[in-house]
Amino acid sequence: MQKIAAIIGGGVIGGGWAARFALMGWEVRLYDPDPDAARKMSEVMANAARALPMLYEAPMPACGAITHCATLAEAVESASYIQESVPERLELKHKVFQELQAHCSSDAVIASSTSGFKPSELQEGAARPEQILVAHPFNPVYLLPLAELVPSPKTGAQIVEKAKETLTAIGMYPLHVRAEIDAHIADRFLEAVWREALWLVKDGIATTEEIDNAIRYGFGLRWAQMGLFETYRVAGGEAGMRHFMAQFGPCLQWPWTKLTDVPEFTDELVDLITEQSDAQSGAHSIRELERLRDNNLVAILRALKGQEAAAGALIRAHDDSLRGPLADGVPLVTVRRTVPVDWTDVNGHMNEGRYGQVFSDASEELMAHVGADRAYIDAGNSYFTAETNIKYLSETLAGEDFIVETRVMLGQGKKLRLWHEMKRPSGEIVATCDQFLLHVSLETRRSCPPLPEVLTRIEALAQAHADG
Repeated sequence: MQKIAAIIGGGVIGGGWAARFALMGWEVRLYDPDPDAARKMSEVMANAARALPMLYEAPMPACGAITHCATLAEAVESASYIQESVPERLELKHKVFQELQAHCSSDAVIASSTSGFKPSELQEGAARPEQILVAHPFNPVYLLPLAELVPSPKTGAQIVEKAKETLTAIGMYPLHVRAEIDAHIADRFLEAVWREALWLVKDGIATTEEIDNAIRYGFGLRWAQMGLFETYRVAGGEAGMRHFMAQFGPCLQWPWTKLTDVPEFTDELVDLITEQSDAQSGAHSIRELERLRDNNLVAILRALKGQEAAAGALIRAHDDSLRGPLADGVPLVTVRRTVPVDWTDVNGHMNEGRYGQVFSDASEELMAHVGADRAYIDAGNSYFTAETNIKYLSETLAGEDFIVETRVMLGQGKKLRLWHEMKRPSGEIVATCDQFLLHVSLETRRSCPPLPEVLTRIEALAQAHADG
């Protein structure tokens, strides 16, 4: 069944939504009256198509097409999920909702990217208010998984569940906000930090760069993997959160911050912050900053994924859901993926040690294919690599797609020999690996024959690959 998402508004946020949906296999209908919308969308898509696949070991779904529609009605007509990302003007959003509800399915999800409006405000004047909720994402939408999902009392329970299922399926984390509140949850934190930062700049205490350094070299790193409360729980030591609250709670009464006061937003303050920001980052274009941001986020998220922590645990689970059984063939395609940015070295190409990782992943996929999977290993049986010979034929860069084709050259008793070829989509071979493995008992740590059902499948593959 074809999955169709309509994206209304193709700016930074709408373009990010369109890219994520398309890269996760959805057909996307985009409506944006901006005559430059197609160019902007193509640039966002280029960044997203480079970065998002780097998070995954599993092959990505076939990319869906993004169709630029001439009318809003055309965009929403066949969509099961609609994401509105127009400018933050309530009267404009009301007009958009009224028009799209005249043409969309009554059971389609209508979600707004609004960072400030409550869903009950968005539903005013709507023909079917139960169809509308908030799904507030974070930039870049194609990498950051959080979406604050905010229904009103009028929003239908089935719409909420459908929205959760859709967002989860495209690798996002729908945080169900149980009560309507201005600015939802996350932006209330950001507003508090932003307000305090404005005072620090205005009062000459710190520059924009110094404030950014305080975040990215300090608590920002902790927040990325522990959040706020878990960070403070650890800060309480062995006595935990109660001790932390007893020790630091009284300081909340001290006049440290100006969170209840707002600096006057004068031209002088705007000029000061703009000048400091230009000095800090003006040497780089927005696209260069986006590429740097995406590279850093991929590396951080992949590190968290390796530890199965925070957003990394979410990506690992989604990665596993994308992984299907190997398709029979001669040879077997055991790996389909993209080179992540954290696999490259100072020369800008994939480090030689990562080729070993690639071919190890290929052999593990073949092992699972013949039944020597995690359960087989847990039962005390496994294959150990005894020898490898890797040849590097061409350099491989971050963001490049590749596959590994694997042949069983020998499958007799406890001996297994595999031949792997790492290839670009064009068919060019970039590296090969001749790998010899021995079947081992994990109890004795000595070689032994595999269990009969595994050996039978190994022998059948060896025969098929010899004939092929």
